[in-house]
Amino acid sequence: MKVNKIVVLQLMMSMVLMLGTASCSKKSSSTHASRATGWDVDSQNGTAARNAGKKQQAGPGLVFVEGGTFTMGKVQDDVMHDWNNTPTQQHVQSFYMDETEVTNGMYLEYLEWLKKVFPPTEENYKNIYEGASPDTLVWRNRLGYNETMTNNYLRHPSYANYPVVGVNWIQAVEFSKWRTDRVNEAVLEKNGYLQKGAKTNDVNAENAFNTEGYLMSPSTSRGGSEEIVLKKNPTGRRPKAGKDGVVPEEKNVYAQRSSGIILPEYRLPTEAEWEYAAAADVGQREYNIYKGQKKYPWSGDYTRSNKRKNKGDQLANFKQGNGDYGGIAGWSDDGADITNAVKSYAPNDFGLYDMAGNVAEWVADVYRPIIDNEANDFNYYRGNQYAKNKIGKDGKVEIVTTATIKYDTLSNGKVIARNLPGEIAQVPVDEQETYLRQNFSTSDNINYRDGDKQSSRYFDFGDSESGSKADQAMYNSPKHNVTTDSLGKMIRKYDNSSKRTTLIDDKVRVYKGGSWRDRAYWLDPAQRRYFPQDMATDYIGFRCAMSRVGAKSERRKSPRN
Repeated sequence: MKVNKIVVLQLMMSMVLMLGTASCSKKSSSTHASRATGWDVDSQNGTAARNAGKKQQAGPGLVFVEGGTFTMGKVQDDVMHDWNNTPTQQHVQSFYMDETEVTNGMYLEYLEWLKKVFPPTEENYKNIYEGASPDTLVWRNRLGYNETMTNNYLRHPSYANYPVVGVNWIQAVEFSKWRTDRVNEAVLEKNGYLQKGAKTNDVNAENAFNTEGYLMSPSTSRGGSEEIVLKKNPTGRRPKAGKDGVVPEEKNVYAQRSSGIILPEYRLPTEAEWEYAAAADVGQREYNIYKGQKKYPWSGDYTRSNKRKNKGDQLANFKQGNGDYGGIAGWSDDGADITNAVKSYAPNDFGLYDMAGNVAEWVADVYRPIIDNEANDFNYYRGNQYAKNKIGKDGKVEIVTTATIKYDTLSNGKVIARNLPGEIAQVPVDEQETYLRQNFSTSDNINYRDGDKQSSRYFDFGDSESGSKADQAMYNSPKHNVTTDSLGKMIRKYDNSSKRTTLIDDKVRVYKGGSWRDRAYWLDPAQRRYFPQDMATDYIGFRCAMSRVGAKSERRKSPRN
């Protein structure tokens, strides 16, 4: 009996300890207390902790692409023997991608905004709108009547949902930057950090919204107007009166990156991302598919559907054969002769439309024949050029103004704005950022592990001073040059040297996917071609991507601690 009392006392003490521990645990895991310090995070300095776990929202037009591994560069057929897509195993992080190509209607929104904010009638802005406008003359043909497309394709409402063409790589990049700012401007307005209607009312060159400019200095964004750029109580709760009965002042702050509502930038997808998304191996379960044997964005080795409902229909818009761009009238093979409206064909397993056919698409990468998987097999991308914010003499970041807009004259004479008012001026990183670093040592990394002694056929292995600089370059491409004389007249210098051996240089970009002009051979997601970044065609368009932050998958829940 005495032993039983001792056991009972021990059990009672254990229960008390367990209850106390549970009580302490519950208290420490309060949603308002920091797990690091126990401090209340409902304060101005607790934004990051308060918003911990907030998920990224998909931007307008984007669908989620869950990352994973795949065999990049594996083509089922290689009749061209390009030797530029040797298979490599790569891993891509999760990201978002446009459901369709950017359409004429979407691009016209961009042009109309530029015309409103930077009137081309004003001398300071005359090159901005023109520099962003697609080249509609790409439709012309020496022996073909294509004036209908030249005059109507971009602006006629019948083509509003057709993919935009005549856009070079640089213009596609600038559109992506503009889209980033307009989307985040709308997000801030929706969440009460910008005045309602601010994104369309009284916008001009000096007060245009820029995402990075806002994050760096919200108080000076949109011209520094406190009536437009607003502060907000991030907790959404009114302060309670203290013991003395005094209600403390409400703490209102600007939106920050740690607020979790500002989206990452829209950008062109990398080649690895585009190919991974197009192949859409996620919908397959066969081992050979996983190893990269898939020929098209859909299942099977044929371009026609084998489903009973639409059996025999073409699954993409491409050239069937000589003189056959669509099929016989009345029962067309693919429903189009030139491009077709987006979503005219079934999506792949990621929910992406036209990843084969319709138009080929620009990607971010600089072209090189070989993918250097020995240097990197994770989020592969060639083209990194690191920059930093420019700091003025007053110690503050330098914001681009009307007087400091920089223009680039392309090799074909087209003038394009490099930056716009409201943006933060950028300069290359220097040794202050690269000193003793192991991951990068220069600002421009396009030629990393490229053009060295082993990779250059023209390098003089004897006396290094005997050969010219051109002889020691890996790629000896034409160098067309455009300059202006003292009167402002443009002088074009076309390089017609017979000593040039390649068309590849650091300004040649990869484009992926077959187009309405291409045979079925080019519909393979692993096929790759290149084109000068400052030139445009009637068969290359683009779509945007956005990086995913946080968890890789939307299917799995994070384990709870």
